[in-house]
Amino acid sequence: MPLTRRVPKRGFTNIFKQEWVVVNIRDLNRLTDAQDVTPETLIQAGLVHGQKSKIKVLGEGTPARPFHIKAHRFSASATAKIQAAGGRTEVLGGA
Repeated sequence: MPLTRRVPKRGFTNIFKQEWVVVNIRDLNRLTDAQDVTPETLIQAGLVHGQKSKIKVLGEGTPARPFHIKAHRFSASATAKIQAAGGRTEVLGGA
């Protein structure tokens, strides 16, 4: 009998799995000249790798200036901190 039939199968691969890339507010402070932050801006800055990944912004750190951020998801603390600094958040579709 072949080895592949003798060894038990374990687990499975979810074909509907979504890949999320986490970006913290302290990472956004590294963007020096960007007022509008989009997924393309994050890819060019090297904070996000991969075109198909969805972006979630988390609230670790404090924003150095007001940002207009476009991402697929935001944590509640990130939204509160960005709006308190005078910025805006915009949720992209397809989340």
